[in-house]
Amino acid sequence: MEAALMHAITVFLGFFAIMNPIANVPIFLGLTSEDDKQTTASVASRSLIIAFLIVALFSVVGKVVFEMFGLTLPAFRITGGLIVFLIGFHMLQGKQSIIQHPSKEDKQNFRDAALSVAISPLAMPILAGPGTITTAMSFSAGGGLTEVIVTITMFAVLCIITYVLFMFGEKFVGYIGDSALGVITRMMGLILAVIGTQMVIVGLHGAFDLAG
Repeated sequence: MEAALMHAITVFLGFFAIMNPIANVPIFLGLTSEDDKQTTASVASRSLIIAFLIVALFSVVGKVVFEMFGLTLPAFRITGGLIVFLIGFHMLQGKQSIIQHPSKEDKQNFRDAALSVAISPLAMPILAGPGTITTAMSFSAGGGLTEVIVTITMFAVLCIITYVLFMFGEKFVGYIGDSALGVITRMMGLILAVIGTQMVIVGLHGAFDLAG
């Protein structure tokens, strides 16, 4: 029971750090600044539902993808760990990783259509970017049905938290201030870098076992 709880906490923290809903609040506010409350709520709910479906899909079919392309879990964990580490490293420097976030030009292009931002860039790649998908597959592909359920459930919980943050974004950002937002982003980056390093260590251990 204790091991399952620790695994669930690890999965949640991994998702929280890589999706970083707190740092994404200003992005969401910028993309929906010209929209009314109803449209803003619709954009938030649609983007999170789409992100959840993407992550749930990759969590379920992760093993199938491995078998289809002849991939091994250690190789995926090493690659995924490096990606996650790079995202965390950029966050530690106070930057947004180009792996997980669109360029300013992309954001400006999508700003014109209110509901279209729910799909891109919000759902993909901001909320369910390569790093998030890699994390989901890594957490779920190495175990059985329990690991898949835990992974999907923890991401669902995070989606609910993100929706609340989006809906109260203006008050939240005004309350904590830009400086605190930067500190939180760097803290999440440190957690993410450590998780990425751990994924690489586990992957290398598995690779040596396969080689032996």
